[in-house]
Formats: sequence, C-alpha cells, structure tokens
Amino acid sequence: MNTYVASTTIKHLREMRNFTQADLADRVGVSSKTISKWETAKGLPDISLLQPLAQALGISVIELMSGQHIINKNISANMLRSKFYVCPICGNAIHALGNTVVSCCGITLPALESEEAGEDHTVSIENVEDEHFITIHHPMTKVHYISFVAYVSSDRIQMVKLYPEGNAQTRLQLREMGYLYYYCNQHGLFRIKY
Repeated sequence: MNTYVASTTIKHLREMRNFTQADLADRVGVSSKTISKWETAKGLPDISLLQPLAQALGISVIELMSGQHIINKNISANMLRSKFYVCPICGNAIHALGNTVVSCCGITLPALESEEAGEDHTVSIENVEDEHFITIHHPMTKVHYISFVAYVSSDRIQMVKLYPEGNAQTRLQLREMGYLYYYCNQHGLFRIKY
C-alpha cells in the first residue's frame, strides 16, 4: 500500500532531531500514542497536520511526503553551482542556487543533469558591441525546440526564454568565465564553458 507519508520517514527525521515521541507530539499538538501509530504504520497523519509535522521536523511538506530530505550545502550561494528544473507539464523553467525541492503542477521536479553539446546542438557566439549574439543551430518547431538559454558566471545569471517556432537566438553579456546552458525539450540540458 502506498501512503502519502512513510512511517520510516517520520521516525528517521524525529530521531535525527533527537526528539522523543512525546517531544514531537507536543510540537504537533497530538498525543505520543498518535506519533507511535504513525511510526509503526498503524495510522497516518491527518492532511491538516502535514504542515505542523513538517515544521516540527524542520523540512518542507514536499520533503515529508517524498521521504527525501534535501540539504543544500551551497552555503556561499555560488552561482556556478546552479541547478535548473523544467516542468514536463507546463514547461516552467526554474533556477536555484544548489540543491532544493522544487514542485510544479503537482509533481516534484528532479534537477536537470547537463551534458556537453554534441553535433545536433551546436552554438555560434558572435561579439556585437558590448554583448554576444548567440545562435543555437537547432530546429524550433512546435514539438522540438530550445526552451531557454542561460549564462551563469560567478556572480550573476542571465536567462532568456525561447518559444517554439521562434528563433533559437538571443543576446547576452558574457563578461567573465562562466557556463552557457540551453535546454532542448527533447534532449535535455546542454552546457558549454565560455
């Protein structure tokens, strides 16, 4: 039986915080017997208790429900540790400074893994005044297109949304060493060092 909160998750997170069942019960506003039932899979938290339970355990509701506790070790917020997320339903593109839990259209999104660009996804970069004109040699049809282009350096990100049947071109200011990312809706995220 699949449940929306795993009993092992509650117990593991409680023990990580060095809480007794009574400690957690006080923080959530239930009895220690209720916590015991949740941890032994003899009962489930009421949906109205998910937010207080997650808050008491120091995680988000999404993390509680997925059973995955995400710790972002990017404490200095280094832009070069950027992560990108794309919703497969609505196409929403999201940028984060390190690991996080991202949800869109009711699903938890995995961070995209970038790969080096191949022959089917080549890029031309041309200097134009104080900017760079970037062209991605890629079809831009309704079903196969480049969704966004982003340039990430140590202190900034520039991100441009592209649309089907438009041009796979944009202008960006590439001022220092960084990475150019672009996302193909069928082949994933590509990255080149520039």
